[in-house]
Amino acid sequence: MLEDERNLIIRAKGGEAEAFGLLYDEYLPKIYRFVLLKTGHREEAEDLTHQVFLQAWRNIRNYDDRGYPFSSWLYRIAKNLVVDYYRRLRPNVSLEDCRVFPADEVDPETDLDLSRETEKLARAVGKLRDTEQTVIIMRFVDELSIKETAAAIEKSEGAVKLIQHRAIQKLKKLMTEEK
Repeated sequence: MLEDERNLIIRAKGGEAEAFGLLYDEYLPKIYRFVLLKTGHREEAEDLTHQVFLQAWRNIRNYDDRGYPFSSWLYRIAKNLVVDYYRRLRPNVSLEDCRVFPADEVDPETDLDLSRETEKLARAVGKLRDTEQTVIIMRFVDELSIKETAAAIEKSEGAVKLIQHRAIQKLKKLMTEEK
């Protein structure tokens, strides 16, 4: 954890809204992207992301620095809210709506190929178990470390490595099956 972040957390725990606002600004895009990939719907992702930070603000005084990044705590809150969301609504998950668009201009043919591959990958990820999806998103989309991912999903680092390995093997198989 960065020293500046540690100071922000201490100030936020003391009730300083501005310090929490800086943490919010830092982690909002990452948490939103995670929730969006898990729900597949922008409106729900916005609502759930809002709930993540509202719950974090309400419980910041209970946050205990155990050597894991602050983001792991936020991801754990997000994961739990997504689980609760699906328990209540049980909608179909569609990751196809969550395409990642290239930042640079590309020619239409390359863009079409990239779009097809992205959709194919999204369908494959959608076929993984929930825990596997979570690990893949946290590790490769949000670029969390094994340690951060383990803290967020409340599993050991070894378990995360195993889940990641199995998920990648499943993705390889699914991607080759769908041509």
